[in-house]
Amino acid sequence: MLELDGLQPGPAAGDLIVDGTEENFMAVVVEASQEVPVVVDFWATWCGPCKTLGPQLEAAVIAAKGKVKMVKIDVDQNQRLAQALAQQGLPLQSIPTVVAFYQGRPVDMFQGAVPQSEIKAFIDKLTGLAGDGGLGEAVEAAEQMLADGEAADAAQTFAAILGEEPDHAGAYGGLVRAHLAIGELDQAEALLANAPEAIATSPELEAARAQLELARQAADAGPLAELSAAVEADPTDHQARFDYAQALYASGDVEAAVDQLLDLFTRDREWNDGAAKAQLFTIFEALKPNDPVALKGRRKLSSLLFA
Repeated sequence: MLELDGLQPGPAAGDLIVDGTEENFMAVVVEASQEVPVVVDFWATWCGPCKTLGPQLEAAVIAAKGKVKMVKIDVDQNQRLAQALAQQGLPLQSIPTVVAFYQGRPVDMFQGAVPQSEIKAFIDKLTGLAGDGGLGEAVEAAEQMLADGEAADAAQTFAAILGEEPDHAGAYGGLVRAHLAIGELDQAEALLANAPEAIATSPELEAARAQLELARQAADAGPLAELSAAVEADPTDHQARFDYAQALYASGDVEAAVDQLLDLFTRDREWNDGAAKAQLFTIFEALKPNDPVALKGRRKLSSLLFA
């Protein structure tokens, strides 16, 4: 269960991996699998492949951080249970045999020692059965908090989600954006600098980087009225128009900022090493892909580029 009041430690290995017996089979396998998939490893002390497979399977289950549990059943110590399960159709004539249970019934299995990549694929498939444990809904709730101006609460929620799944790109990008909304630009930059490698180049973090760059610019933006007057007085003053666009973005008028940059690009696309186009791309990157301003601006820029 996801806690939303701060970072929560992942489940301990002892909570995820237990020894199964005839007495506890119903509780640790059948009943437990109503909540999450349960991987049952049928093994024996004399089984050589079991000694290789067991630790690999345990590592994969622990890496799943509570989305899957594991029960280890020594068939020699639990012969009556193994016989009963075999009579119900489980092929336990050879071991190791690994059977996945979900909602009280077998849903997948394999036999023999297999490569680590196949074990991971097996576990990944099982984690998809039970969904994401509510993380998607939690991200949506945090995004709504951010949209409603409750940035501190959003940051706390995003942090809690990352406590459950440190590589969740949506939550990581959201946490960065929450710090930006609070005005904590240095903290946002530090988060981006230390992002997990697996998500460092994800679209969510690239968008957050673009927003950080624009936030840095906004902090240095000039007076809106003065820049507007300067552009009106001399429409060919490209620097004034560029600065005016930055000031417009800083004031929250993103569409007007895009229009000014498109105007500048039309007048001189090579000015300042293509600064107008680069700034447009930064704004588009910071916006959601389906944002109307981004869609409209990209279309206009494309028409200018290929005119």
